[in-house]
Amino acid sequence: MSSSGSVVGNHKTSQRELIEAVSGLQSDRDRSGADKTRRVVMTSAGVMQDQRAGRKKVRAWAVAATLVVFFIVAPPIWWLAETLIEEQHLSSTFGEIAIWGFFSITALLGSALLAGWLRRRS
Repeated sequence: MSSSGSVVGNHKTSQRELIEAVSGLQSDRDRSGADKTRRVVMTSAGVMQDQRAGRKKVRAWAVAATLVVFFIVAPPIWWLAETLIEEQHLSSTFGEIAIWGFFSITALLGSALLAGWLRRRS
């Protein structure tokens, strides 16, 4: 130890590192650290963009399913209900089968939606 309280060999190495840092001799190490940080940030941005794209895709499928139900499934159901009520066939065999069929299809659709939602959540 010197009289100032520092280790003599350690003082020379720290002084040399300071001179290298000030003169730009450690720029390769700094550049490699910056490149690594940039790669990590770009990877994270890519993952976030993929997640956003996935949410947009799910939203598009939900809108498409709603439109299919609205334009394709709803008119026959409306016609069936109007026919059964208008001609007072609710108590006939055809009316009962139609009503049971409607409830069965609705239950199957609801089960499929619930199963998909639970599968996606886990």
